[in-house]
Amino acid sequence: MRFALLSDIHANIHALDAVLSDIDARGDVDAIYHAGDLVGYSSAPNEVVARLRARGIAGIAGNYDSTVATAYKHCGCKSETPRQEELAHISYSYTLGAVSAETVRDLAALPFSLDVRPLGGHAGGPRLVLVHGTPTLNTVYWTEDRSDEFCVKMAAVVGLKAGDVIAFGHTHKPWHRVVDGMHFINTGSVGRPKDGDWRAGYVRLELGEGAPRVEFVRVAYDVEAAARGVIDAGLPEEFAEFLRTGGRPAAS
Repeated sequence: MRFALLSDIHANIHALDAVLSDIDARGDVDAIYHAGDLVGYSSAPNEVVARLRARGIAGIAGNYDSTVATAYKHCGCKSETPRQEELAHISYSYTLGAVSAETVRDLAALPFSLDVRPLGGHAGGPRLVLVHGTPTLNTVYWTEDRSDEFCVKMAAVVGLKAGDVIAFGHTHKPWHRVVDGMHFINTGSVGRPKDGDWRAGYVRLELGEGAPRVEFVRVAYDVEAAARGVIDAGLPEEFAEFLRTGGRPAAS
């Protein structure tokens, strides 16, 4: 089976629609799944959730989804500076005020993880496990510099074996590693990349017979329309510039 895996859309409807258009144009994907963080930092949380609902795209709860759904005190985002912490609170406060009751219900209904078996559960075969951060918490960052030992430890939590795949997001930086025959995929970010490439990112995964095949895809979209939406919503200019640069620091 061929899967499209999306993560960290973060209320960016322009990026999501561009990715869905790319998937539709290719015409060879059997199923689309998302790995959470549908809302936060951009201006269209209700539109993003509604689009996924209309398309029947299943997925899991990111930290932003579960904190918004429960009206938690903080989004669960990691901040490296006082200004980042301030911006995180601004985003979270805006999102809590912007989401509709229907959106909150949808976010609250998202499971923590998904276990997909493309060859069916009646026989052995590879598994695709979806989490947002790690199999233990959706707030933990599974960065590319994590050790092989960490990856194996996380795989053991969900009982992965050689040939299986675990996919996650949260860091907004895509990567793929194979350890002991198990595939670890960070799907990057649709709506708020942090790897210096502003284009929307997603993963195409072929899983079933034979070894898993992984392709990282980047899709150009109307980033200025997304940036205007951020500004028109009264969100900080930093959020708009982040979209334009893919999180690349400004030149000094």
